[in-house]
Amino acid sequence: MLAVAGLIYSALLSFVWSSAERNRREARAHPMVLVYVGYVLCGLTVALAVLLPIWAAFHPVEAAALADLKLSL
Repeated sequence: MLAVAGLIYSALLSFVWSSAERNRREARAHPMVLVYVGYVLCGLTVALAVLLPIWAAFHPVEAAALADLKLSL
């Protein structure tokens, strides 16, 4: 489930970055939905960056188990 969430997050982030870069290069205004999705992704990134260390501090055994996680496709 974590892999699916990461895939969706990275696909959305890649789409927003490439669309924003293209709009900047062509000197066009960004569509509002692109701006809103960008703000949501930025908020999710900041929230995870703040909450993950807090969670790891209160759950050291589970955090240590995540350190040994091996992903395969």
